[in-house]
Amino acid sequence: MPSAPVPRLDGSAIQINNLFYVLSGYGTLDHVHSHVDVFNFTDNTWCAKFDTPKDMANSHLGVASDGRYIYVVSGQYGPQCRAPTSRTYVLDTQTREWQSLPPLPAPRYAPATQLWKGRLHVMGGSKENRHTPGLEHWSIAVKDGKALEKEWRTEIPVPRGGPHRASVAIKDRLFVIGGQEGDFMAKPGSPIFKCSRRHEVVYGDVYMLDAEMKKWEVLPPLPKPNSHIECSWVVVNNSIIITGGTTEKHPETKRMILVGEVFQFHLDSL
Repeated sequence: MPSAPVPRLDGSAIQINNLFYVLSGYGTLDHVHSHVDVFNFTDNTWCAKFDTPKDMANSHLGVASDGRYIYVVSGQYGPQCRAPTSRTYVLDTQTREWQSLPPLPAPRYAPATQLWKGRLHVMGGSKENRHTPGLEHWSIAVKDGKALEKEWRTEIPVPRGGPHRASVAIKDRLFVIGGQEGDFMAKPGSPIFKCSRRHEVVYGDVYMLDAEMKKWEVLPPLPKPNSHIECSWVVVNNSIIITGGTTEKHPETKRMILVGEVFQFHLDSL
């Protein structure tokens, strides 16, 4: 497979039919991307590039798709560890035109985002200081790239907050998988919002919300703590497949440890 046109960290990706859309992300900590690259699986080429809206977040996006429209929610605007935005957009992948949607009630970094039962659900993420886990859960009715409501609705909070988790909708059930509590923060007084390491806890918790949306059910956790998996899942033969991710840091070097395993959750076992 050909290498991507640019290096990316904390960008987002989503597949629609034979096209793979890769959105924004860091090039380096001092440079962020403001465009989308498109890969065509049929002819094995990077086939297109187009810009994102000027005031859309550049990393830590919440992303979901209905098969034509890609919804992009909140995220970090700018390089290093700058502030998040509450702005929300939708991309029509057929026309490649962007439209704005009602902003999220509060900015979030890397919230779990998914379309479920005609509504765009946004859960958790990190709060405005980039480190404090958010538990909030909001939704808004959408159809064909349009918001059917003017404001987001408050839903039942997730049991555990934080960014970088997978969110999967299957029939009448919504799953939230893995993630972390805490993240890098802007160094106090830094004019460039330079990233400064803070304590993080990576976890493997799995939660499921049923169709009545009355409570989150606790399911068996992942085999190991796993984060940065918001774009690393797929549903195959009634199973959720999670590939890669990051786990707890090395106890001595404090460096990130990558996950090299593939995990499978059988939905038939529920």
